[in-house]
Amino acid sequence: MGQLPTSVRRSIWTVWALVLWGVVATVLTVLLRDDLVLAWAEGNSAAQEVLDAGGLDALEESSIRIPGFAALAVTLLIVYVALAVVLVAFLRGGHGWARMTLTATAAFTSFAIVVGLERELPLLFAVMSVVALVLNLALMWFLWRGDTGRFLRAASGRAAAPR
Repeated sequence: MGQLPTSVRRSIWTVWALVLWGVVATVLTVLLRDDLVLAWAEGNSAAQEVLDAGGLDALEESSIRIPGFAALAVTLLIVYVALAVVLVAFLRGGHGWARMTLTATAAFTSFAIVVGLERELPLLFAVMSVVALVLNLALMWFLWRGDTGRFLRAASGRAAAPR
């Protein structure tokens, strides 16, 4: 990455920070599943009723379908890591569409985080969400810095030049 502009290097490091964040969030989702189930039950009157009557064990044994938080987190992590590997490689190679795709991914993720923060999340997950939001905003900032644009224009000029 020696010849890459600072903003491109920082974009790449921010993507890897988001991957690390995803690993931590996935591990926390698995370890703190009960906290997530309790938070989810607060917004589901039938689940809350079972929970109030018999606790978490009763909810687990009831016919109420509890969301698969861990399975979803693992799936999202795998998809994001695969996407990050591909998009970082193409960004490093000077492909402007990779910047657009990373921007769209960060924007969509940020929107989902803001919507998620409107729910009653356990405090640790709310803090993790804010960290991810900041990282996504930083990624978009770095992707649209002037030296990133100059790098991508220069790279596309090299690609279009006759050989």
